[in-house]
Parts: sequence; structure tokens; C-alpha cells
Amino acid sequence: MLEEKFDTVYTKFKLHFYQEIFERFQNKEASLTTVETFAMETIQALGSPTVNEFASFMRISPPNAAYKINSLIRKGYIQKIQSEHDKREYHLQVTQKYRDYYNVSNDYVQVVTERMRQRFTPEECKKLEEMLAIISKELMPEVKLESAEPT
Repeated sequence: MLEEKFDTVYTKFKLHFYQEIFERFQNKEASLTTVETFAMETIQALGSPTVNEFASFMRISPPNAAYKINSLIRKGYIQKIQSEHDKREYHLQVTQKYRDYYNVSNDYVQVVTERMRQRFTPEECKKLEEMLAIISKELMPEVKLESAEPT
């Protein structure tokens, strides 16, 4: 039962995102392929990884990652920023163009969390927040997102 409920919520978030992306595609606003969308979501979640960090996380070769990254740079969704600590290293950073694209998903998260605050007591929201933090930190060790881990 828990699995079904969790899967339903997760699926609804994904499907809402897909609806919005397809609507934009119909209006010719979207220019990312499915794989590029996954890559962008990963780069956004990782913070500002290097190409090698991105490749390692995605379990693909650095040349393959570089190819995908260069396509995203040409489309204007990411930029390379030279590291202040090591001038040989570049970090990937999402552009405002991508943030506008990504906000389709983020805006819906905001809508749903606001509805949760209205529907549940502050204590229930706090408990859910604690449970989600435990799920993220302890029960999902396969995916490490230091920059985005809840406390």
C-alpha cells in the first residue's frame, strides 16, 4: 500500500512535468530532447559539477558527457565557468534559459507544498519534512546530492 501511494505521487509529479513540456513543445518553445532534459535535471541537481563529475554520476564516459554538454552549451542551457581554485577546471552552470524551462516542474512543487500547508497542521508538515529528510539521507544512499540534501 505504501509503495502504491508513493509511486502514485511520484508519477503525478512526472506526468505534470511531461504535460507542461509537451505543451511547450507544441508551441515550439522547448528545444531539449528527452536525454538532454535528463542531463539538465542532473546538472541542476548536482549544483555546478565538472564534466567529469557529471560523467561519473551518470556512469558514462567523459567524451560522451562532453559531447552532450557541448550540445547543451550550443542551445544556451548551460555554460562552463572556470574554477577559481583550479584554472584548468570548468564547472557546469545552468543558464536563465534553463531555469525558465525548469520552473515548469519547480512551480508545481511549490503549488503542491502550499496545498499541503493548507491541508495539514504545522505538526504534520514538520513530521513529513522529517520523514523526507530521513528518506533522502538514509534510505537513498545510491544517489548522493550533497548540495541538495535536506537537514
